[in-house]
Amino acid sequence: MKTWIDSLRNEHQLPTQAYKELLTCSDADTIEYLHQQAREVSLSHFNNKIYIRGLIEISNCCKNDCYYCGIRKSNSIVERYRLSKEQILSCCKEGYELGFRTFVMQGGEDRAQSVEWVVEVVKDIRTTYPDCAITLSLGELSYQDYKKLYDAGANRFLLRHETFDSSHYKQLHPDNMSAEHRQQCLRWLKEIGFQTGTGIMVGSPFQTIDNIIDDIQFIYDLKPQMIGIGPFIPHKDTPFAKYNAGSIELTLRLISIFRLMFPSVLIPSTTALASLGNDGRLRGILAGANVVMPNLSPCDNRKKYSLYNNKAALGSEAAEGLALLNDQLKTIGYEISFERGDYSI
Repeated sequence: MKTWIDSLRNEHQLPTQAYKELLTCSDADTIEYLHQQAREVSLSHFNNKIYIRGLIEISNCCKNDCYYCGIRKSNSIVERYRLSKEQILSCCKEGYELGFRTFVMQGGEDRAQSVEWVVEVVKDIRTTYPDCAITLSLGELSYQDYKKLYDAGANRFLLRHETFDSSHYKQLHPDNMSAEHRQQCLRWLKEIGFQTGTGIMVGSPFQTIDNIIDDIQFIYDLKPQMIGIGPFIPHKDTPFAKYNAGSIELTLRLISIFRLMFPSVLIPSTTALASLGNDGRLRGILAGANVVMPNLSPCDNRKKYSLYNNKAALGSEAAEGLALLNDQLKTIGYEISFERGDYSI
């Protein structure tokens, strides 16, 4: 097995059977070796720097009805909100003063916040903070709308494909959504010039190891600049409320695989990891992740952006908790970097 890990580090790709063996391996020494190799690669490319992104959750309104998501259209219990342009710019001002040089605007697919409105917000951020990167995570749009956002000054776009397999995708989403269209959106984003991020939920309902191997191959072929891997966590007000959360261990294994596959890629240690375990985010970094995304959203709204149960939004998960975050990182030999941290080959 260690030979496969060495091959992945050196050649950046493995045969299907090797991925299956790595994903199902129960030998602790082998898995620690995988994480160690990924950690070494991450340190060789980024030293001990962990890039921070200021997350601004601009709306929890969404036209979609994804079965796993707490802000799905059919959830009548969630308290809806939309940030104004002034609120978003205030978040950016606070973040800039704290040292953030990347802002991530994330939200549901909210028709009321039109692409034209988002374009104006992006233009204002770009004008006010020309040295900052602007990342968007706003779902599926048309080629023309993505191009408008790029031309306005957005640099990066995050759109997790969630699962490559079209049959599995249909088990997670209503009939008006398709894996093929989600994947087409990702190809458009790359064509336009965005630094593009994709990824999956680990342990989502009905997911198989073969599904995950298909995801690995899709991501290898897409060659994104960012890869977001987080465990599935159920939300109490969705059709998947009674399903078990995904595995932290399998999530960490995939982070390490992608670090060895793409040595320079940007991989966040996600809030979902932190939500499942107090040390989840640190373990993600030790598995090869190099990005964290503290929350810059107004405090009153953070709990309303509830994609899953018990989402971490305070303490070191919050922008105000940077000192605590840095202290935690120091315990494992890392430190916050206030650089933009663009993808580089």
